[in-house]
Amino acid sequence: LTLLQPRLQEVGGAGAGSPDSFPARVPDLNGIDLTPVQDTPVASRKEDTYKHIEKFTKGAAIFFEFKHYTPKKRFTSTKCFAFMEMDEIKPGPIIIELYKKQPTDFKRKKLQLLTKKPLYLHLHQTLHKE
Repeated sequence: LTLLQPRLQEVGGAGAGSPDSFPARVPDLNGIDLTPVQDTPVASRKEDTYKHIEKFTKGAAIFFEFKHYTPKKRFTSTKCFAFMEMDEIKPGPIIIELYKKQPTDFKRKKLQLLTKKPLYLHLHQTLHKE
């Protein structure tokens, strides 16, 4: 069993901001979650978060959603999302594109970039063998 520890380094470009939470999920090509969603607070995170990597069905990917809480509306919404396919999981830095929200396109059929300007999620991946 391998554990993936994704560490958010930066959300690059104007307009992205910093998410209030950074949930990770692993859906198949039909959008069905293969593992429980792991909600990881960004601003107040004190401990490392790991995502278990198992043998997933063909086409599975790890999705990261950027959620923001709006106090006036008392509502948490998804601002944008990014994803990594299984062949992109390797130790070290990775830069992945950000896509428009609502709803998150887990089937990856109608992906639209968040902006016309280059806007990327910068992660550092650490793999741990268990």
